[in-house]
Amino acid sequence: MKKYFSILMVMLSVVLLKAQNPFAQKLSNAALSLTKDKVIYDPAYFVIKYPNGDVPAGKGVCTDVVIRAYRKLGIDLQKEVHEDMAKNFPKYPKTWGLKKPDPNIDHRRVPNLQVFFARYGKSKSTETTPGLYIPGDIITWLLPGNLTHIGMVVNRKSADGKRYLIVHNIGKGQVLKDCLFKFKMTGHYQYQK
Repeated sequence: MKKYFSILMVMLSVVLLKAQNPFAQKLSNAALSLTKDKVIYDPAYFVIKYPNGDVPAGKGVCTDVVIRAYRKLGIDLQKEVHEDMAKNFPKYPKTWGLKKPDPNIDHRRVPNLQVFFARYGKSKSTETTPGLYIPGDIITWLLPGNLTHIGMVVNRKSADGKRYLIVHNIGKGQVLKDCLFKFKMTGHYQYQK
């Protein structure tokens, strides 16, 4: 029975990939292209222009991978998140003690992106079934020490061919890794404006 379930999940994965929209494939490719840039993990607060602001080239955190991938497709998450927070501030976490939105940092915080993607994208299952995760999906995790983390599923497979890989920055720059189920998953989203 387990063998048939595995075959069914592989078939579902193939169907889902074929049904994948072109936007998601472009987003996956945008995330993969980021792995060519040398980036040092730097969680510092930066004052950045608005809209379309970015931290200095060569610096970034996990959220910057997602932000930069979307920006390559003309979507400014800094602007999108800030505008939603300005209108719906009570819906967002108050973890940082802010009294109002801050366009320099709000989009660079995983919990804020989770709220935004859940509100305007599609929330998907966090089951540990590899076939449910397709290129362009956004994954959030809780790392040891209660640290939030985010990455993007891309159109490259693990060495065993069973799951897609992730582009993320967990401290060693924007890298491609087989880590989909390595940490406690807290969210699974698809977002297309």
